[in-house]
Amino acid sequence: MAERSNSSTAQPDPGERGSLVIKDRAMSKIATAAAVNVPGVVRQTGGLTRLTGRDLPRADIAMGADAVAVNLFIAVTWPCSVVDLTGRVREEVGRSVESLTGYPLTDMNVMIAATCAPEESTPVSIEDTDTEQVSQWIPPRVPSAAPAAAISAVVVAFGLLALAFVVSREWFINRGTFESAPWIQNSVEWVSRLHWEPWLLPTAIAAVVAGVVLIATAVKPRAKTHVALGNPAASTVWMRPTDIARLCSGHAASVPGVLRARTTVDRKHAKVHIDTAGGDHDALITAVEAAVQPHLDILQRPVQLTVLARALLTREMVATQKVES
Repeated sequence: MAERSNSSTAQPDPGERGSLVIKDRAMSKIATAAAVNVPGVVRQTGGLTRLTGRDLPRADIAMGADAVAVNLFIAVTWPCSVVDLTGRVREEVGRSVESLTGYPLTDMNVMIAATCAPEESTPVSIEDTDTEQVSQWIPPRVPSAAPAAAISAVVVAFGLLALAFVVSREWFINRGTFESAPWIQNSVEWVSRLHWEPWLLPTAIAAVVAGVVLIATAVKPRAKTHVALGNPAASTVWMRPTDIARLCSGHAASVPGVLRARTTVDRKHAKVHIDTAGGDHDALITAVEAAVQPHLDILQRPVQLTVLARALLTREMVATQKVES
């Protein structure tokens, strides 16, 4: 009887009592609370966030069956070491998410959306600051592409090396180190015997064009490869247009009713092309704009957002139409 009583009062296995569901909003609260605990990360409710309608820090969460991905937007005090600060943020947020929810943090992107001076944010203690004060703020270098004259410089460098080889060869021939036909002497004699030939005019034109191209590439400014984020007065974070396009496509594809999204970004425009299964295109375009625009507002230079939608017949819709016909 005692054994029967013990078996009837035995508790079921914890994994069989039910399921635990953690909403994205709760996960976002955990991530932002952990980020604020890192020295140097501050809350911000004005300035750039007035355009987006969201406070900083904020987190976009993507949850799978057994993993979590976080896109974290933060505001920091300036000056600071961005590499060290973002490393501490990743460590603190990852530790909090895994310890409080049990989900492993598989992917985390930290984006600095705003910067502010220490006096504009939470007071910083003397122990947290360096003893040496920064006398003058030096603006950072903007990421840019390789110079346009890089290819021509390589060609000229190889030409100079070839000339050095020819001169060295002539020098050894003149000293009697080895016997061979001199290239420079023969070339000069050949040029001295030249008279007007029909091919000289195209050669001269090609030489003029090549000279103009080399001068243009030498004075051409280097193209900007990244787009600045955050405060225009102290920006140290940039994104590639490719990353911006992926960000827009990811948030556009998360809107219900969007089957597929792709984005093209240039210096002034961001065009999001979405494929839908039909329905109200105007309402869907408005929803996509509302999902994507806040993430474009973190850019220093405004980018015009354009959303283009087209109906895409899925296999199920095609099969249904064949059955009806």
